[in-house]
Parts: sequence; structure tokens; C-alpha cells
Amino acid sequence: MLTKRKKAVAIKDTQTHTKDTGSPEVQASVLSKAIEALAQHLKKHPKDNHSRRGLLGMVADRQTHLNYLSRKSPERYKKLVKKLGLKHR
Repeated sequence: MLTKRKKAVAIKDTQTHTKDTGSPEVQASVLSKAIEALAQHLKKHPKDNHSRRGLLGMVADRQTHLNYLSRKSPERYKKLVKKLGLKHR
């Protein structure tokens, strides 16, 4: 699980203004942190298929946000991908 503190840090690192919690950058950042945490869980518990399904859903959601951002603002997309350490397609 993603703690409130880790989520707040992820939001603060990528927000575009002080009250920004819904921009694609913030959403992708929070999802990335949750994906990292769940991936660590699955390394310890490889047979946890319910969590694996949740992980796949989160990865799909993050990809949806990234696709939207790449269409609307390629500069912001490249900046976010670099910040999150994801592979640029």
C-alpha cells in the first residue's frame, strides 16, 4: 500500500500548481509509486494473483494517462517520463 506521506511526496514532486491533484502528471506519478510498492509485494508473494491483477490494472491506467499527455502536450510528457524514469516510446 502507498502511505499518505509517500503519496503526498509524489504529488508535490509533479504538481503544476499548489492545489494540483488531478493533472495527468500527478496521476501517473502516484500510480508509479503504487506500482513500485505492489511490485515489491509480488516479489515476496509470487502466487498472489489477485494483487497481480490489480497491478496490471494500475499499469494500464498509468499508460492511459501517459498516452493522453503525449497527445496533448509532448513536452510535458517527455519531462514526466524522464522524471519518473520510464522508457520513452
